[in-house]
Amino acid sequence: MYAIVKTGGKQYKVAVGDKLNVEKLPVEVGQKVELTAVCVVDGDKVEADPEKAAKTVVTATVVEQFKGPKQIVFKFKKRKNYKRLRGHRQQLTRIQIDSIGKKASKKKAAEKPAADAVVAADAE
Repeated sequence: MYAIVKTGGKQYKVAVGDKLNVEKLPVEVGQKVELTAVCVVDGDKVEADPEKAAKTVVTATVVEQFKGPKQIVFKFKKRKNYKRLRGHRQQLTRIQIDSIGKKASKKKAAEKPAADAVVAADAE
C-alpha cells in the first residue's frame, strides 16, 4: 500500500517506513505530522477521487531538521566586469512515514450532559 501526499507544493509517493526529505515544516523533532493524501493505492484498489483520498491520513514522525546541499548562483555579464557569486542552502525536514489509514470519525458528543446542567440549574 502506498499513497501520494502533497506538502510544500510538491507531491511525494510514500509507503510505511519510508524516510523522506521535504520542505521545512514548523514542527519540533520527534513530533507527529499528519499529511493529507492526494491518491491512495492498495493492491488493485486505487482511490484517486479527491474527496475519498482526503479522508485518508498519512502520519509521519519528524526525524530531523537540516540544511540541504549548497546551490551556487553565479551571475555574469560579459564585457561589463559584472560578476556575483551567491550560495543558497534550502531548509529541509526529514520525516519517517508511520502509517497510512482512514481518518478517525468524530462522534458527536451526547447532549445528555447539557441536559443535566439545565436540571441542576432548575434545582437551585
